[in-house]
Amino acid sequence: MIIPVILSGGSGTRLWPLSRAMYPKQLLDLSGEKTMLQETVLRLVAADDIGPLYCICNESHRFLVAEQLHAINADIGEIVLEPKGRNTAPAAAIAALLVEEKYPGATMLLLPADHVIRDTLAFGVAVAAGKCAAEKGELVTFGIVPSSAETGYGYIRASVPDDSVEAYPVMEFVEKPDRQRAEHYLASGDYFWNSGIFLFKAETYILELEAHAPAIVAACREALQKAVKDLDFLRLDSDAFSASPSDSIDYAVMEKTTRAALVPLDAGWSDVGAWSALWAVQERDEAGNVKRGDVLVHDVKNSYIHATSRLVAAVGLDGYIIVETADAVLVASRERVQDVKLLVDELKKRGRDEAETHRRVYRPWGTYETVDFSDRFKVKRITVNPGAALSLQKHHHRAEHWVVVKGTAQVTVGEKKITLSEDQSTYIPVGEFHRLENTGSTPLELIEVQSGSYLGEDDIVRVEDRYGRQ
Repeated sequence: MIIPVILSGGSGTRLWPLSRAMYPKQLLDLSGEKTMLQETVLRLVAADDIGPLYCICNESHRFLVAEQLHAINADIGEIVLEPKGRNTAPAAAIAALLVEEKYPGATMLLLPADHVIRDTLAFGVAVAAGKCAAEKGELVTFGIVPSSAETGYGYIRASVPDDSVEAYPVMEFVEKPDRQRAEHYLASGDYFWNSGIFLFKAETYILELEAHAPAIVAACREALQKAVKDLDFLRLDSDAFSASPSDSIDYAVMEKTTRAALVPLDAGWSDVGAWSALWAVQERDEAGNVKRGDVLVHDVKNSYIHATSRLVAAVGLDGYIIVETADAVLVASRERVQDVKLLVDELKKRGRDEAETHRRVYRPWGTYETVDFSDRFKVKRITVNPGAALSLQKHHHRAEHWVVVKGTAQVTVGEKKITLSEDQSTYIPVGEFHRLENTGSTPLELIEVQSGSYLGEDDIVRVEDRYGRQ
């Protein structure tokens, strides 16, 4: 049996302003109708003997990840919450320990949640070849057959035999090269792009990790021993997991083991590491443009233009990236999109919310969107999912006015419970405990007007919450 392990801990800063810390690229529908996480799970249909999936994700993304997996009826074995990012080797160790305990002898397929693979059939064929090698005790990595002299990827050199075999012995891992060296790699036929996709038996990985990085195994064992169930999630012990060295699978194991093997993968792969990569993998019009949303162009070529909330018009451009969201607009040369990360770093230094969240913020009960604000007031549009409820809470510094615009709300204010229908409203005084619930079968929409001396999101005292939040 193959147990898929989805690694969903990244932040995708190079795809800002669509991808943000609290809503990263793997949770976005960048390349199709489904999100990248969902596409990663759905392509598993091409592989045989697939068991329940395990997902390792950031604690702050847990409800979004669970919602997206349930939306495609994924067979979920466990959603594991990382209290802190410690790179891929510890994440894989956690998964291997869980898998080996429940499915002794099983093979693990590790997949980043934010890759594009166009040829699902070719992916299935490669997984089948890798499974044969993994069952013989090899640690398989999938090497992407290079189509160009790419300087943005690491490479793997493999011993490519003349006859057909399931997997090639790995000779070395190579860091991102300069242009001249990348062209040499492409011409030689012995080098492959490093995909970050792996296939191996759980027990084999644990043994190799114990031999080459025992501190990682020890920390992960302790983190699991002290882990607790939290609703549908497995929450790792923070202190124990944070004590693990932060290493990649390549550095911790693959560069040191004698069992490393490579299966070539030629399936339209991209890690979508920047806007230029997303432009390259999507269908373009006759002028070489990718246009999404309300876009109007004249004499524009070889560009990616994405509008989410308003009309975006462009004239006389060649090779540009334009991405518009409700609170930010990015304009960049397609050749300089790797530098978008520098903009995000600067936003973080300045304490700007645009680095972390969108104007629309997702919560386990639904969403809220800030419509307007000033020093002493803020206006939000709130949507509560059917059957969902906000926590029972109070605020020290602000009062709130709620006006229902769609659906029916059940509101708790102090000792009272009232029902509000469309066009009805209520007032929440400063310091009064209150709760908002949607007991209906359709989304509840309302306008919230906050007023007071401090309107920060941290002015919340929760006394009861069905989602386990503090």
